[in-house]
Amino acid sequence: MLVVLDKNIPFLAEMLSPFATTLPMEPEQITSLAVKDADALVVRTRTHINRELLEGSKVQFVATATIGYDHIDTAYCDQNGIEWISCPGCNAQAVCDYIEEFLNHTAAKGTLGVVGYGHIGTLVAKMAERKGLHVLVNDLPKNIGISLGEIAEKCDIITFHTPLTFAPNPYPTYHLCDAAFLNSCKKDAVIVNAARGGVVDEKALLESGHRCVIDCWENEPDINKNLLLSPDTLLASCHIAGYSWEGKINASRMCLDAFCKHFGISPLPIEKKSLPLQPEMIGDSSKGWLSRISEQLKAQPEGFEQLRKQYKLR
Repeated sequence: MLVVLDKNIPFLAEMLSPFATTLPMEPEQITSLAVKDADALVVRTRTHINRELLEGSKVQFVATATIGYDHIDTAYCDQNGIEWISCPGCNAQAVCDYIEEFLNHTAAKGTLGVVGYGHIGTLVAKMAERKGLHVLVNDLPKNIGISLGEIAEKCDIITFHTPLTFAPNPYPTYHLCDAAFLNSCKKDAVIVNAARGGVVDEKALLESGHRCVIDCWENEPDINKNLLLSPDTLLASCHIAGYSWEGKINASRMCLDAFCKHFGISPLPIEKKSLPLQPEMIGDSSKGWLSRISEQLKAQPEGFEQLRKQYKLR
């Protein structure tokens, strides 16, 4: 059995080795020719799973080691009997830690609005309450909390934790934070996007003059340099909010379990302490780590993708 996988997913090749031949690749190497003879494919957000990639291949199972799955043409997979899975909640704590680091950096006070009350949003809300902030939440699909308009009117900081969805989805989130929303926010409100690029309309955000913190960008890796270098951008990072050792293990484990279930294999128990964690895999998580990442990205706007690849796990 052959599995093509993104080589930047830690631990997964070792996890799969008892069951399959693995072919780790950089995202740009995962082409239709490369996957033609593969039985399964494990990717991250940089690989677009669609007809162009999969047509004529043997692939019957696709996993993405990420929470989001807007890079997967799920309709095509469903229509062609290709099972696909994502890893909801795998890096929720890591994203929560990212938001907490921002709150510490700014000594935040007042009311925090959490848009999207799933795995991450729930953790963020509880963390912020422990820090003494008043928290309001909005989750329209779950009918939880207050309206988005009330979030705009009442909150000093608004952080988005929704998936990226498009019409005809009944709850599209593409440009959920648009010019109309921003115009109804408090003038000094801070907008945070650690969800998905596209949830926030970056052109409208830049024109609004609102301060912001951006981890997930539209058109990655060709990000909006004007927004990146704006004095209103308090902190910026290269889509690494969810990058932690724990989160990566969780995602790899979830991919492995789904792979084994699909192919009728009994997965081996894997202890976290047995995984090949090397010192060079661990990055800086000391006080001020997010500020240092932001300074690095602002100094190297063209290096977004390389900085993301080189980012070490917290």
